[in-house]
Amino acid sequence: MPKQENEEKSEKQQEVQEHERKNVMDAIEKLGQTSVPQGESNIHCLTVVGQIEGHLLMPSQNKTTKYEHVIPQLIAAEQNPKIEGMAVILNTVGGDVEAGLAIAEMIATMSKPTVSLVLGGGHSIGVPIAVAADLSFIAESATMIIHPVRLNGLVIGVPQTFEYLEKMQDRVIRFVEAHSSIKEKTFRELMFQTGDLARDIGTNLIGEDAVKHGLIDRVGGLGVALRELNRMIQERRQPQEVVQ
Repeated sequence: MPKQENEEKSEKQQEVQEHERKNVMDAIEKLGQTSVPQGESNIHCLTVVGQIEGHLLMPSQNKTTKYEHVIPQLIAAEQNPKIEGMAVILNTVGGDVEAGLAIAEMIATMSKPTVSLVLGGGHSIGVPIAVAADLSFIAESATMIIHPVRLNGLVIGVPQTFEYLEKMQDRVIRFVEAHSSIKEKTFRELMFQTGDLARDIGTNLIGEDAVKHGLIDRVGGLGVALRELNRMIQERRQPQEVVQ
């Protein structure tokens, strides 16, 4: 009997270990996390890394942020009463314009306090996502590339194609202008500047430069960003004074 009991315990332990391993693998595959978070936090961390994947699948060797994975996270963070704020961490080369704008719009319309932090790079359509938060930060060594909207693959050379590109570009410009301190004229000048990027048009802003142009609010790292987010959470907790 003891031997049989030991065998049953061993089988149960193996089942538990296999279940834990499966949870870890699911977290790695879906969220890019190497371990399941322990404990509870009132802050949700959203990571936007690699290339933002939209309607088309990227090659398997590409590091991607899938917008169909991000959107449920945003909805869950907005609905969960235990989550009081969100930190968006970016290190992205850009990607699908419509998917990036969809993520940016959802972040901008959240009722809970949000901060963004650009680490490494927040390029292309990563710019609207960075400015969508209530308060944006950029590391001193981080960069942000601003350039015109492009199309990959087959391009149909008709006037409607270029009109579509122009309208899509205007959507990006209007969003960035509405959620940052940069002026449309300045943003367009940076977008179409020549000589700054090799074999391309656009501008590469590094750390403080992004703040000087009004694109990002402050230069800072993780500690500063979380401290400001906690401050905004505390302010939101306080009952608003009734003005008569």
